[in-house]
Amino acid sequence: AGESGAAAGAPPKKAVTLIGDGSTAYTGKQPHQPAAPVRLEPGQTPPQFVIFSWDGAGEVGTGLFTRFLDLAQQHDAKMTFFLSGLYLLPESKKHLYQPPNNPVGASDIGYLTDAHIKETLACVRRAWMDGHEIGTHYNGHFCSGSGSVGNWTSDQWRSEIEQAMSFVTTWKTNCGTADAEPLPFDYRKELIGSRTPCLLGQNNLLPTAAALGWRYDASSPGGTQTWPTKKLGVWDFPLQGIPFPGHSFEVLSMDYNILANQSKNSTQGMTSRYAGWRTQATQSYLAGFQRAYETNRAPFFIGNHMETWNGGIYMDAVEEALKRIAGAGHKDVRLVSFRQFTDWLDAQDPAIVTKLQGLEVGQAPTGGWNTYLKAA
Repeated sequence: AGESGAAAGAPPKKAVTLIGDGSTAYTGKQPHQPAAPVRLEPGQTPPQFVIFSWDGAGEVGTGLFTRFLDLAQQHDAKMTFFLSGLYLLPESKKHLYQPPNNPVGASDIGYLTDAHIKETLACVRRAWMDGHEIGTHYNGHFCSGSGSVGNWTSDQWRSEIEQAMSFVTTWKTNCGTADAEPLPFDYRKELIGSRTPCLLGQNNLLPTAAALGWRYDASSPGGTQTWPTKKLGVWDFPLQGIPFPGHSFEVLSMDYNILANQSKNSTQGMTSRYAGWRTQATQSYLAGFQRAYETNRAPFFIGNHMETWNGGIYMDAVEEALKRIAGAGHKDVRLVSFRQFTDWLDAQDPAIVTKLQGLEVGQAPTGGWNTYLKAA
Protein backbone atom coordinates (compact mmCIF):
# COMPACT_ATOMS: atom_id res chain seq x y z
CA ALA A 1 0.00 0.00 0.00
CA GLY A 2 1.26 3.49 -0.79
CA GLU A 3 1.71 6.30 1.72
CA SER A 4 -0.15 9.59 1.69
CA GLY A 5 0.58 12.95 3.37
CA ALA A 6 4.19 13.35 4.54
CA ALA A 7 6.85 11.61 2.52
CA ALA A 8 8.01 8.26 3.79
CA GLY A 9 10.79 8.65 6.30
CA ALA A 10 10.16 12.38 6.81
CA PRO A 11 10.50 13.56 10.41
CA PRO A 12 7.23 14.33 12.17
CA LYS A 13 6.18 17.96 12.18
CA LYS A 14 6.87 19.80 15.41
CA ALA A 15 3.80 20.31 17.55
CA VAL A 16 2.70 23.92 17.62
CA THR A 17 0.37 25.28 20.29
CA LEU A 18 -0.85 28.74 19.34
CA ILE A 19 -1.07 31.35 22.08
CA GLY A 20 -3.69 34.11 22.12
CA ASP A 21 -4.38 35.36 18.60
CA GLY A 22 -1.65 33.09 17.21
CA SER A 23 1.06 35.76 17.11
CA THR A 24 3.20 33.49 19.28
CA ALA A 25 3.21 29.77 19.89
CA TYR A 26 4.69 27.11 22.11
CA THR A 27 6.85 24.84 19.97
CA GLY A 28 8.77 22.98 22.64
CA LYS A 29 12.23 23.45 24.04
CA GLN A 30 14.37 26.04 22.28
CA PRO A 31 16.79 24.43 19.83
CA HIS A 32 20.57 24.78 19.87
CA GLN A 33 21.00 25.28 23.59
CA PRO A 34 24.10 24.21 25.55
CA ALA A 35 24.04 21.28 27.92
CA ALA A 36 22.76 22.01 31.40
CA PRO A 37 25.39 24.09 33.23
CA VAL A 38 27.55 22.37 35.81
CA ARG A 39 29.38 23.81 38.78
CA LEU A 40 33.03 24.68 38.56
CA GLU A 41 35.14 22.18 40.38
CA PRO A 42 37.42 23.54 43.13
CA GLY A 43 40.49 25.01 41.45
CA GLN A 44 39.02 24.84 37.95
CA THR A 45 39.62 27.76 35.58
CA PRO A 46 36.33 29.52 34.78
CA PRO A 47 35.28 29.87 31.16
CA GLN A 48 35.67 33.20 29.41
CA PHE A 49 32.11 34.25 28.59
CA VAL A 50 31.52 36.81 25.85
CA ILE A 51 28.02 38.20 25.28
CA PHE A 52 27.18 40.14 22.13
CA SER A 53 23.85 41.95 22.41
CA TRP A 54 21.77 44.13 20.11
CA ASP A 55 19.52 47.06 21.02
CA GLY A 56 16.36 47.49 18.97
CA ALA A 57 16.89 44.34 16.89
CA GLY A 58 14.90 45.34 13.84
CA GLU A 59 15.51 44.71 10.14
CA VAL A 60 15.09 47.95 8.20
CA GLY A 61 16.43 46.91 4.83
CA THR A 62 20.13 46.96 5.69
CA GLY A 63 20.49 43.19 5.96
CA LEU A 64 22.34 43.57 9.27
CA PHE A 65 20.07 41.28 11.27
CA THR A 66 20.65 38.44 8.79
CA ARG A 67 24.36 39.29 8.52
CA PHE A 68 24.94 38.72 12.21
CA LEU A 69 22.67 35.69 12.42
CA ASP A 70 24.82 34.17 9.68
CA LEU A 71 28.02 35.17 11.46
CA ALA A 72 26.81 33.68 14.73
CA GLN A 73 25.92 30.45 12.97
CA GLN A 74 29.36 30.23 11.39
CA HIS A 75 31.10 30.56 14.77
CA ASP A 76 28.64 28.68 17.00
CA ALA A 77 27.89 31.90 18.87
CA LYS A 78 24.68 32.76 20.67
CA MET A 79 23.57 36.36 21.20
CA THR A 80 20.85 38.42 22.90
CA PHE A 81 18.53 40.50 20.74
CA PHE A 82 16.68 43.21 22.67
CA LEU A 83 13.55 43.64 20.55
CA SER A 84 11.75 47.00 20.49
CA GLY A 85 8.04 46.28 20.79
CA LEU A 86 7.13 49.10 18.41
CA TYR A 87 9.00 47.33 15.64
CA LEU A 88 6.03 44.93 15.44
CA LEU A 89 3.34 47.64 15.60
CA PRO A 90 2.24 49.30 12.34
CA GLU A 91 2.25 53.09 12.39
CA SER A 92 -1.44 53.01 11.50
CA LYS A 93 -2.01 51.49 14.96
CA LYS A 94 0.27 53.83 16.89
CA HIS A 95 -2.72 55.05 18.91
CA LEU A 96 -2.44 51.74 20.79
CA TYR A 97 0.82 52.90 22.37
CA GLN A 98 0.42 55.02 25.49
CA PRO A 99 3.98 55.89 26.57
CA PRO A 100 4.44 57.21 30.11
CA ASN A 101 4.83 61.01 30.26
CA ASN A 102 4.53 61.30 26.47
CA PRO A 103 1.69 61.81 23.97
CA VAL A 104 -0.23 58.78 22.74
CA GLY A 105 1.64 57.16 19.82
CA ALA A 106 4.79 59.20 20.35
CA SER A 107 8.17 57.57 19.77
CA ASP A 108 11.75 58.75 19.46
CA ILE A 109 12.46 55.86 17.09
CA GLY A 110 10.59 55.38 13.86
CA TYR A 111 7.77 52.94 13.26
CA LEU A 112 8.69 50.33 10.67
CA THR A 113 7.08 49.91 7.27
CA ASP A 114 4.90 46.85 6.74
CA ALA A 115 7.69 45.27 4.70
CA HIS A 116 10.26 45.87 7.42
CA ILE A 117 7.92 44.49 10.09
CA LYS A 118 7.67 41.32 8.00
CA GLU A 119 11.46 41.13 7.64
CA THR A 120 11.94 41.73 11.36
CA LEU A 121 9.50 38.94 12.22
CA ALA A 122 11.37 36.54 9.94
CA CYS A 123 14.68 37.42 11.62
CA VAL A 124 13.25 37.12 15.14
CA ARG A 125 11.81 33.69 14.27
CA ARG A 126 15.16 32.57 12.93
CA ALA A 127 17.06 34.04 15.87
CA TRP A 128 15.07 32.04 18.40
CA MET A 129 15.24 28.85 16.33
CA ASP A 130 19.02 29.35 16.02
CA GLY A 131 19.27 29.44 19.83
CA HIS A 132 19.51 33.17 20.49
CA GLU A 133 17.67 35.05 23.23
CA ILE A 134 14.88 37.56 22.57
CA GLY A 135 14.86 40.22 25.30
CA THR A 136 13.24 43.66 25.25
CA HIS A 137 14.42 47.20 24.49
CA TYR A 138 10.94 48.48 25.41
CA ASN A 139 9.12 50.77 22.96
CA GLY A 140 9.52 54.48 22.29
CA HIS A 141 13.17 54.99 23.28
CA PHE A 142 12.68 58.29 25.13
CA CYS A 143 16.02 59.63 26.35
CA SER A 144 15.52 63.34 26.98
CA GLY A 145 13.16 65.87 28.50
CA SER A 146 10.42 65.30 31.02
CA GLY A 147 9.24 62.19 29.17
CA SER A 148 12.63 60.47 29.43
CA VAL A 149 12.66 56.90 30.69
CA GLY A 150 15.09 58.18 33.31
CA ASN A 151 12.11 59.83 35.03
CA TRP A 152 9.70 56.92 34.92
CA THR A 153 8.33 55.37 38.11
CA SER A 154 8.27 51.64 38.76
CA ASP A 155 4.55 51.56 37.87
CA GLN A 156 5.26 53.36 34.60
CA TRP A 157 7.93 50.82 33.77
CA ARG A 158 5.37 48.08 34.36
CA SER A 159 3.02 49.78 31.89
CA GLU A 160 5.80 50.03 29.31
CA ILE A 161 6.70 46.36 29.77
CA GLU A 162 3.09 45.22 29.44
CA GLN A 163 2.73 47.24 26.24
CA ALA A 164 5.98 45.87 24.80
CA MET A 165 4.83 42.32 25.50
CA SER A 166 1.41 43.08 24.05
CA PHE A 167 2.84 44.38 20.77
CA VAL A 168 4.90 41.20 20.41
CA THR A 169 2.06 38.85 21.37
CA THR A 170 -0.68 40.51 19.26
CA TRP A 171 1.19 41.54 16.13
CA LYS A 172 -1.07 39.40 13.93
CA THR A 173 -4.13 41.31 15.07
CA ASN A 174 -2.42 44.67 14.77
CA CYS A 175 -0.94 43.89 11.35
CA GLY A 176 -4.06 42.18 10.02
CA THR A 177 -2.14 39.04 9.05
CA ALA A 178 -4.05 36.23 10.72
CA ASP A 179 -2.62 33.54 8.42
CA ALA A 180 1.05 34.45 8.99
CA GLU A 181 3.48 32.13 10.74
CA PRO A 182 3.68 32.75 14.52
CA LEU A 183 6.77 33.53 16.48
CA PRO A 184 7.83 30.11 17.83
CA PHE A 185 8.01 30.98 21.54
CA ASP A 186 5.90 32.06 24.50
CA TYR A 187 7.28 35.59 24.97
CA ARG A 188 5.86 36.08 28.44
CA LYS A 189 7.85 33.07 29.61
CA GLU A 190 10.94 33.68 27.48
CA LEU A 191 11.38 37.31 28.55
CA ILE A 192 13.74 37.44 31.54
CA GLY A 193 15.82 40.56 30.92
CA SER A 194 16.24 43.88 29.16
CA ARG A 195 18.32 46.89 28.31
CA THR A 196 16.72 50.29 28.79
CA PRO A 197 16.99 53.08 26.21
CA CYS A 198 20.21 55.07 26.63
CA LEU A 199 21.01 53.05 29.77
CA LEU A 200 18.59 55.21 31.77
CA GLY A 201 16.12 54.44 34.54
CA GLN A 202 17.46 51.19 35.96
CA ASN A 203 16.87 52.13 39.61
CA ASN A 204 13.11 52.45 39.19
CA LEU A 205 12.93 49.59 36.70
CA LEU A 206 14.51 47.01 39.01
CA PRO A 207 11.66 46.72 41.56
CA THR A 208 9.29 45.95 38.69
CA ALA A 209 11.76 43.58 37.03
CA ALA A 210 12.19 41.73 40.33
CA ALA A 211 8.43 41.53 40.86
CA LEU A 212 8.03 40.05 37.38
CA GLY A 213 10.63 37.40 38.14
CA TRP A 214 13.16 38.71 35.64
CA ARG A 215 16.60 37.31 36.22
CA TYR A 216 18.94 40.01 34.87
CA ASP A 217 19.13 43.55 33.60
CA ALA A 218 21.73 44.95 31.19
CA SER A 219 20.96 48.65 31.60
CA SER A 220 23.64 49.83 34.00
CA PRO A 221 26.17 52.29 32.51
CA GLY A 222 29.77 52.65 33.52
CA GLY A 223 30.48 49.15 34.72
CA THR A 224 33.89 47.56 35.01
CA GLN A 225 35.33 44.30 33.75
CA THR A 226 34.61 42.43 36.96
CA TRP A 227 32.28 39.57 37.83
CA PRO A 228 28.68 40.81 38.19
CA THR A 229 26.61 41.12 41.33
CA LYS A 230 22.88 41.32 41.97
CA LYS A 231 20.65 44.33 42.63
CA LEU A 232 17.30 43.57 44.31
CA GLY A 233 17.87 39.92 43.48
CA VAL A 234 18.39 40.65 39.75
CA TRP A 235 21.77 40.07 38.08
CA ASP A 236 23.28 43.38 36.96
CA PHE A 237 25.12 43.11 33.61
CA PRO A 238 26.52 46.57 32.83
CA LEU A 239 28.29 47.81 29.78
CA GLN A 240 31.95 47.92 30.73
CA GLY A 241 34.82 50.34 30.49
CA ILE A 242 37.44 48.86 28.15
CA PRO A 243 40.82 50.09 26.88
CA PHE A 244 40.58 52.68 24.11
CA PRO A 245 43.76 52.58 22.00
CA GLY A 246 45.51 55.93 21.79
CA HIS A 247 43.83 57.33 24.91
CA SER A 248 44.43 57.25 28.64
CA PHE A 249 40.69 56.89 29.39
CA GLU A 250 38.45 53.89 28.80
CA VAL A 251 35.34 53.70 26.63
CA LEU A 252 32.08 51.85 27.23
CA SER A 253 31.82 48.59 25.34
CA MET A 254 29.15 49.72 22.88
CA ASP A 255 29.28 51.00 19.31
CA TYR A 256 27.61 54.35 20.09
CA ASN A 257 30.03 55.16 22.89
CA ILE A 258 32.99 54.50 20.62
CA LEU A 259 31.39 56.69 17.94
CA ALA A 260 30.84 59.49 20.46
CA ASN A 261 34.56 59.57 21.17
CA GLN A 262 35.55 59.42 17.52
CA SER A 263 33.16 61.66 15.60
CA LYS A 264 31.63 63.64 18.50
CA ASN A 265 28.18 62.01 18.24
CA SER A 266 27.99 62.54 14.48
CA THR A 267 26.96 59.40 12.61
CA GLN A 268 28.52 60.79 9.42
CA GLY A 269 32.01 61.87 10.39
CA MET A 270 35.02 62.51 8.18
CA THR A 271 35.23 59.66 5.69
CA SER A 272 39.00 59.96 5.59
CA ARG A 273 39.08 58.74 9.18
CA TYR A 274 36.81 55.72 8.79
CA ALA A 275 39.62 53.19 8.32
CA GLY A 276 41.48 54.38 11.40
CA TRP A 277 38.33 54.51 13.50
CA ARG A 278 37.38 50.99 12.38
CA THR A 279 40.77 49.68 13.46
CA GLN A 280 40.57 51.54 16.76
CA ALA A 281 37.11 50.12 17.52
CA THR A 282 38.23 46.59 16.68
CA GLN A 283 41.34 46.89 18.82
CA SER A 284 39.30 48.29 21.70
CA TYR A 285 37.00 45.25 21.73
CA LEU A 286 39.96 42.89 21.45
CA ALA A 287 41.85 44.66 24.24
CA GLY A 288 38.83 44.34 26.52
CA PHE A 289 38.54 40.65 25.73
CA GLN A 290 42.24 39.97 26.20
CA ARG A 291 42.41 41.78 29.53
CA ALA A 292 39.63 39.65 30.98
CA TYR A 293 40.80 36.44 29.35
CA GLU A 294 44.34 36.74 30.70
CA THR A 295 43.38 37.85 34.22
CA ASN A 296 40.09 37.61 36.13
CA ARG A 297 38.02 35.94 33.38
CA ALA A 298 35.19 38.44 33.99
CA PRO A 299 32.42 38.07 31.41
CA PHE A 300 32.82 40.50 28.53
CA PHE A 301 29.68 42.38 27.45
CA ILE A 302 29.54 44.07 24.02
CA GLY A 303 26.49 46.17 23.09
CA ASN A 304 25.49 47.08 19.54
CA HIS A 305 22.84 48.68 17.39
CA MET A 306 21.96 47.52 13.89
CA GLU A 307 23.28 50.69 12.32
CA THR A 308 25.37 52.07 9.47
CA TRP A 309 27.03 54.90 11.38
CA ASN A 310 30.25 56.25 9.86
CA GLY A 311 29.92 54.04 6.84
CA GLY A 312 29.19 50.87 8.83
CA ILE A 313 32.62 50.71 10.43
CA TYR A 314 31.29 49.61 13.83
CA MET A 315 29.51 46.64 12.29
CA ASP A 316 32.75 45.68 10.59
CA ALA A 317 34.63 46.13 13.87
CA VAL A 318 32.32 43.93 15.92
CA GLU A 319 32.35 41.26 13.20
CA GLU A 320 36.13 41.23 13.11
CA ALA A 321 36.30 41.13 16.91
CA LEU A 322 33.90 38.19 17.09
CA LYS A 323 35.89 36.27 14.49
CA ARG A 324 39.15 36.89 16.35
CA ILE A 325 37.67 36.02 19.75
CA ALA A 326 36.13 32.82 18.40
CA GLY A 327 39.31 31.91 16.54
CA ALA A 328 41.90 29.30 17.24
CA GLY A 329 44.14 29.73 20.25
CA HIS A 330 41.50 30.87 22.73
CA LYS A 331 40.71 28.00 25.07
CA ASP A 332 37.55 27.92 27.20
CA VAL A 333 35.81 30.80 25.37
CA ARG A 334 32.02 30.66 25.26
CA LEU A 335 29.98 33.04 23.10
CA VAL A 336 26.59 32.95 24.79
CA SER A 337 23.41 34.92 25.36
CA PHE A 338 22.67 36.76 28.59
CA ARG A 339 20.11 34.08 29.41
CA GLN A 340 22.64 31.29 28.98
CA PHE A 341 25.19 33.16 31.08
CA THR A 342 22.57 33.73 33.79
CA ASP A 343 21.82 29.99 33.80
CA TRP A 344 25.52 29.29 34.32
CA LEU A 345 25.88 31.82 37.13
CA ASP A 346 22.84 30.52 38.96
CA ALA A 347 24.21 26.96 38.81
CA GLN A 348 27.48 27.86 40.55
CA ASP A 349 28.49 27.44 44.17
CA PRO A 350 27.80 30.86 45.78
CA ALA A 351 31.17 30.70 47.53
CA ILE A 352 32.92 30.34 44.16
CA VAL A 353 30.95 33.28 42.73
CA THR A 354 31.93 35.41 45.72
CA LYS A 355 35.60 34.61 45.12
CA LEU A 356 35.23 35.56 41.45
CA GLN A 357 33.56 38.83 42.42
CA GLY A 358 36.55 39.65 44.61
CA LEU A 359 38.89 39.99 41.62
CA GLU A 360 39.44 43.55 40.39
CA VAL A 361 39.79 44.71 36.78
CA GLY A 362 42.86 43.08 35.28
CA GLN A 363 43.63 41.17 38.48
CA ALA A 364 44.78 37.60 37.99
CA PRO A 365 43.94 35.11 40.76
CA THR A 366 46.65 34.92 43.40
CA GLY A 367 48.54 31.67 42.98
CA GLY A 368 46.60 30.79 39.85
CA TRP A 369 43.08 29.40 39.55
CA ASN A 370 43.99 26.07 41.12
CA THR A 371 44.98 27.84 44.32
CA TYR A 372 42.54 30.75 44.30
CA LEU A 373 39.31 28.82 43.76
CA LYS A 374 40.40 25.80 45.75
CA ALA A 375 40.26 28.06 48.79
CA ALA A 376 36.62 29.03 48.16
